[in-house]
Order: sequence, then structure tokens, then C-alpha cells
Amino acid sequence: MMGCKGLLMLLLLPLGAASQKASDCARWCPPKSTCVNATTCRCSPGFISSSGEMFTSRLESCDDINECEPSSAVSCGKFAYCHNTEGSHYCTCSQGYELASGARTFRNKTENTCQDVHECTSGQNPCHNSTHCLNNIGGYQCRCHPGWKPVPGSPNGPKNTVCEDVDECSSGQPMCHESTICINTVGSYKCRCRRGWEPKPGFQNRQPNTTCEEVSFPTWTPPPGIKSQGLSRFFERVQDLHRDFKPALAQDTIQHLIREVDELLETPDDLEALPRSEQHCVATNLLVGLEDVLRNLSQALPSGILTFNASAGTDLSLEVQEQGHRNVTLSSNQVKMLLNWDVAHESGDSGRSVVGLVSTPGMGKLLAEARLVLEPERQAVLHGAHKGVLRGVSSVLLSHVISAFMSNSDTQNLSSPITFIFSHHSVTRGPMQKVFCVFWDHTPDGYGHWSTAGCRMAATGDTSTTCQCTHLSSFAVLMAHYDVPVEDPVLAVITYLGLGLSLLCLLLAALTFLLCKAIQNTSTSLHLQLSICLFLAHLLFLMAIDRTEIKVLCTIIAGALHYLYLASFTWMLLEGLNLFLTARNLTVVNYSSVSRDMKKLMFPVGYGVPAIIVAISAASRPLLYGTPTRCWLNPGKGFIWSFLGPVCTIFSVNLAFVLMTLWILKSKLSSLSSDVSTLQNTRMLTFKATAQLFILGCTWCLGILQVGPAAHVMAYLFTIINSLQGFFIFLVYCLLSQQVREQYRKWFKGIKKTRAESEKYTLSSRAMSDASKPSTHFTNLEAEGSGHTS
Repeated sequence: MMGCKGLLMLLLLPLGAASQKASDCARWCPPKSTCVNATTCRCSPGFISSSGEMFTSRLESCDDINECEPSSAVSCGKFAYCHNTEGSHYCTCSQGYELASGARTFRNKTENTCQDVHECTSGQNPCHNSTHCLNNIGGYQCRCHPGWKPVPGSPNGPKNTVCEDVDECSSGQPMCHESTICINTVGSYKCRCRRGWEPKPGFQNRQPNTTCEEVSFPTWTPPPGIKSQGLSRFFERVQDLHRDFKPALAQDTIQHLIREVDELLETPDDLEALPRSEQHCVATNLLVGLEDVLRNLSQALPSGILTFNASAGTDLSLEVQEQGHRNVTLSSNQVKMLLNWDVAHESGDSGRSVVGLVSTPGMGKLLAEARLVLEPERQAVLHGAHKGVLRGVSSVLLSHVISAFMSNSDTQNLSSPITFIFSHHSVTRGPMQKVFCVFWDHTPDGYGHWSTAGCRMAATGDTSTTCQCTHLSSFAVLMAHYDVPVEDPVLAVITYLGLGLSLLCLLLAALTFLLCKAIQNTSTSLHLQLSICLFLAHLLFLMAIDRTEIKVLCTIIAGALHYLYLASFTWMLLEGLNLFLTARNLTVVNYSSVSRDMKKLMFPVGYGVPAIIVAISAASRPLLYGTPTRCWLNPGKGFIWSFLGPVCTIFSVNLAFVLMTLWILKSKLSSLSSDVSTLQNTRMLTFKATAQLFILGCTWCLGILQVGPAAHVMAYLFTIINSLQGFFIFLVYCLLSQQVREQYRKWFKGIKKTRAESEKYTLSSRAMSDASKPSTHFTNLEAEGSGHTS
């Protein structure tokens, strides 16, 4: 029994010890630690006791390990900071850096990918808009723009600077040359010549380094090769003004110059005896030279509006302003000019500007009979207005010739148009007259012509005309007389009669090809499609070629005509191909071998190819379908070649087919001896080949030959032959075909037989009706007799 108790005690003893151990750990191990055994505790990761990681004393505690201490083994690497936490740590990039992955934290230097942040382009730039951002390694700075300085009293740190413009002109330091005036601009400054001064050669005005000299009278030389005593005297006086000129006397010099120009134009003497071309050259020299001199001398004038007059009507009105009003109006001898003052200022300039208007009534004598060159758009409008071909243009000046100038020398493409209101003598326009706003367009050699480019007429009346131009030059108002011929009535009658006859013949030919069973084959199908296309094209031409009132409708008509005529030529090409294949297979005179190939090709090619050409043309240049006078292709920009190109190609290929066909038929004729039917068929094929060459293209060549002295004759030949094209088709393919003629005889016999039977039936009906009338009359008499007897 005692032995059993001892054994039980030995078995229960370990359980008791274990129970005691667990109870002891739970009772005395401090926070941030775990029990190892009954006598030992271990600090949690990131914590340590004074005795180390493991301890046995109940007086010990687990404290946080600071991994970020210099003595620690933890390292975050370059451009990074270590951050300690309770029981752990983390790393972040230094300010101005970020991880390549975009994450915010990492553990150690092996995970370090810190790189510089470009604050100036990353959207994190907090710099004021008066500064510019300058990136540096790990940060950025906000610096003032050139010509700016920090605002007094504002924060002047590297990242919160606020700047203001530096007024270099009031800084007390001599920024500009003494011959100029300093003009402050935002962030910089300009140096402008003083009144009466101009930039020295090699310098530009309104630049920081501008250097000026006193205004001088510009060189003005006479046009070379012109011999005139009056003109020589004028330039002698101009040279005197040039020699005696002083900027302080600029007003007097301008007045003398206006008077000299006025006297020259009032009494031109031998200038009027010069050839017209030399008179135009003199006028160009006077207009350009006077404008250059006035633009230069006006820089020495005081601010305000100035007027200079001469006895014969030459007049100058100009205005000089430092900072002008929004709108400017100048009047000069029956002409008024209105413009926005911003146009007169050069870009970004707030200095003095000059606008001038010169009226030279006598200049019209020298510019008489000068030619007028219209823009293509106005030429087209003119064509459309008169439904004819413009042959010549003659013009008459209605107004004085005026010149407009300003200190801004770049006046070829102004930002807003300048308005001119011309007063002129009363005029009533005829049906073939039109008023134009024009300018004198001169060439470097001094000659020129009137042009409408850049000018448009805004309004016109009996005594005034308003023009708007986007450039400055010498202007006037012209009334142009147009020689517009009336259409040749004989050609019109030939066209209508010929096309009417062709329509009838094409209709008869189409019905023949469709109803005549004896001749139906591949050739007949080609003839039928050709006849249908030509019929529709001629019909649409007659009915709608002049329907230009509705532009969209006219465009559709032009596209339809383009397609139908191209389709006609394509079927002509297929006719030539079929003729060649038939001649090549002449050993058996039938079309069975040809038909199989042609039937596969003819409809896709005959109607598909023209559709593709028209689709490409319409997609590339849709606005060139229709002209102001005709619903046809506009010849501008080479668009007419979308028709002529395919036509010339088809004609060339057809010519090759016909020549090869004739060569084959020639060898065939020489080899034939006694086979009469084959000989007849071969001769007929030869005739058709020759006739087809004439019908299928030669007639159109006459249109190209309408040039030179023979143009009128060629126009008649082209109109007569082309309008009778349908008649030729009916003649060759119907009337000259034996099978068709026999079919016509059968139809005529059938018609006669039917008419005879109809007449016979009518006569028999009348005879029976007449035979019944006496018996009826006799019956009536008997009835009357019996009545009397009773």
C-alpha cells in the first residue's frame, strides 16, 4: 500500500511544480515581457532591461530601445531621418526628397530610394506670381524676376518672397542715352528717341540701347529714265528743302512741300506728254516719296491735330498723340478716315504715334487709264452677275487719290480694318458698271496698277462710298466699265436644236437596243448603257446647267453632270475594248467568247469607276462644284482636270484600241478571198472602228482647239458635232445595221397590217350599221300605216 502511495506522489510532483511555475510567471514578470520559466522573464522585441533581454530579478523592467540613437545598429541611409516608436522605429525621406515608389516610410537603408523633389515643376511650388521658382538639391527658392525687387516689408525668406517692378527710369541712374527718353515697362525699360530725333543707323527705336540723332529730311530722288523739265524743277526745290531743313522748323518744311506737290500736279506741263506707263511711274514716285518724307518729318511735330493746305486742293491732315483716344477720325478734302488708335501704336509702345491722311486731287491726271486687277473672287462674282465672259476692264476715278500713313511702318496686315469715307461727284451706275475700292499696287521698278486686294466696299451711294482696308497705301474709288458680250444666239440655237435631236435619237436607239431581239448581245448592251448615260447627261444639261440660284442644288447638278459624262466616256472605253476583242476573235464571227469576259467587267467598270473619281473629287474639293454662271466644274486650282484627266486617258486608250483593231482588220481583209459574208462583216467592223474613233472622242478635241484666230470656227464645229453625238450613234448602230433595218421593216409591216385590219374592221362596222337602217325605217312605215287603217 505504501508502495502505491509513493508511486502516486512521484507522478503528481511534476504537475504541481508546473502549476507553481505558471502561477509565479503570471504574478511577477513586468509589462512588455514574457515568461521564460519560473525564475526568468524575457523582454518583448524592441524592449530591453538593465540586465539585458532576459532577467531573473523581480525589480527589473523592460524599457523601449531607441533604434535611432547613433550607437544603434539601425541606419536609414542618406537623405533620410529615423523616427523611434514604442517597441519599433521607421524611416522617412528628408524634406525635399521622396521615395521613388511614392511610399512615405521604410525600415532601413536597404529600402532607401530617396530622391530630390523638383518643387518648381511638381505642383508644390508655393512661390508668389511675382517671383520665379529655382529648384535646388532638397529644396527650392523663390527669386524675383529680372527687373523686379522684393517689396519693402514683405517676407524676404527663400520661399515666401514677394516682388515688385523696378522703375529703372526713376532710379537715379542714367539708363538711357541722353538723346532718348526712358520709358519704364514691366520688368524692364525702353529708350525712345526724343521729339525731332530718330535712331542712328544700326540702332532701333524703343530698345534699351537706343541712340538717336536729329531728324533729317530723307533722300527723295526722281524716277530714273523720266525726262521732264517740270519734274526736274520740282526735285530741285525738294533738294532745297532737304538742305535747309531743321527739326524745329518741321511744320514750315511740310507746308512748303505740300505746296510744291500741289503746284506740280496742278500744272504738270510736259508730264502729260509722257507715255502712260511713264506717267504711272512718276505717280508712284510721288506717292511713295511724299509718304516717306511726311512720316519722317512728322516725328518732329508737337502733339495734336495739324492741317496743311494748298491752293489747288492738295491737303494734309495728321494727328500726333502720346497716348491717344480709342478712336481717331481725320478729314482731308472730301475724304474721312476712321481707325482705332491701337492700330497706330507699335506693339507694347506707349509713346508718340502719328497718323496722317494726304489728299492729292491732281494725281488722277497721272493715273488715268491705269489698269485694274481684280481678285479672283470678285472676277467670279462679276462673271456671275453678267452671265458672260469678261473681255476687258476700263475704269474711271470717282474720287481724289489719297495716301494714308502712320508711324507704325508695318501696315501690310493691320489688326483691325481702317474705314475711308469718300465723297465724290454724283454718279449713276449702268447695268455693266461697278464701283470698287482700290489701292495703288506698285512694283519695285516704280510701275503699278489699281488692285482690290485687302479692300472691300462697305457701302456706296450716288455721292459717297465707304471702304474698309486692312493695309495702308494710296487709295481711291473707281467705277469700272465691263465689256460683257452677249452669248452668240446662233450657237445657242444650234446647241438646243442639236441636243434636242440627239435626245430623240438616243431614245430611239435605246428602245431599239432594248426591244430588238435579233441584235441583242454584249455589244448591244454596251450601246444601250452608253445611250442611257448620254441621254441623261444631255437632258440634265439642257434643263439645269444655268440653275445657279440655289448653291446646294447647283453643286448637286454639277456633280451629277460630272458623273454622267464620265460614265459616258467609260462606256465608250468599254466599247473600244469590246471592238478590239471582237476583231481579235474574228475567225468566228460571233460575240460568245467576248461576251463572257465583258459581262463580268462592264457594269462594275462602267458605273463604278466614274463613281470613285467623283467621290474622290467631291471629298477633296467640294466647294469647286459649281461656278457663279454654270453648274459645272470650277476651273480654278486645276479642278477641271478631275474631268479632263480621265477623258484624255480614255481617249488615248480608245485610240490605241481603234488603231490595233484597224491593223487586225487590214490583215484580215488581205487574207479573205471568196467568203462573202465574212468579208462583209469585216468591212462593217472596219467602218464601225473608224466611226467610233470619231464619235468616241475626236469631237471633244475641238474644244481644246478654241484658241487664237480659229477659236470662233472651232466653237461652231465643237457645238455642232458634239450636240449631234446622239444622232451619230443612232445612225451608225441602228440605221446602218442590216439586222436593225430588217427589224424596223417588220415593225412597220406589223404596224401597217394592224392599221389595215383596224380600218377594215371600222368599214365593216359602218356597212352593217348602214344596212340595218332601211329595215328599221320600213318597220316604222308599216307601223304608221297600220295606225291610219285602224
